[in-house]
Amino acid sequence: MLVSPAFAQAAGAPAGGLMNSMLIPMVLVFAIMYFFLIRPQQKKAKEDQKMREALRRGDQIMTQGGIIGKVAKVKDDGEIDVEVAEGVKIRMTRASVLQVMSKTEPAESK
Repeated sequence: MLVSPAFAQAAGAPAGGLMNSMLIPMVLVFAIMYFFLIRPQQKKAKEDQKMREALRRGDQIMTQGGIIGKVAKVKDDGEIDVEVAEGVKIRMTRASVLQVMSKTEPAESK
């Protein structure tokens, strides 16, 4: 006879070990994603926010649209006036500043 008879097996232990073996790799994947993706993005966002808060009159900036100009006026409501040519000023939000190309020296206090 080529087919052997099948016998019922005894009930095994509960699958608690399976849960632990699946949980550890999931925690490791999350930790790796946090340190390589989430944390650097948060750090970059904080640096960008500090850069935008430190804008002063006279700073040369580049906007996200590629416009290069000089900050003419910094307003309290999150807006700045940027001079792109002599006598030509545009109003934009601080959030549209991509980078500060050159900083001006702070004014000396007396």
